[in-house]
Amino acid sequence: MKFFSCLMALLIFLLQAVPGRSLPKDTLRCLGYHGFCFHSKSCPHPFAVFGTCSWRQKTCCIDTTSNLHTCQDEGGHCVPPEIKCLQEQVGVCPYREWKCCTEV
Repeated sequence: MKFFSCLMALLIFLLQAVPGRSLPKDTLRCLGYHGFCFHSKSCPHPFAVFGTCSWRQKTCCIDTTSNLHTCQDEGGHCVPPEIKCLQEQVGVCPYREWKCCTEV
């Protein structure tokens, strides 16, 4: 599994390094939640369907065994870095720089 994760990270890095080439919004959202894009409509175990990738041509799958939870699942909300949080919370936000807050 670690090899597959490293391979996906390298592929994403190379795709972002090519000028004029960007990933579709649904793919970026999937990757922002640490998901993987699969060709099939269903996800292999232990993954769960999270959305789509590649302009709705692939399925976004997230690992159900990891302890990564979205910010909203944990009762918080995602805010951009320029907004100060009174209380931060553990949770994954769709954008890397954003943080999960319970109170702003």
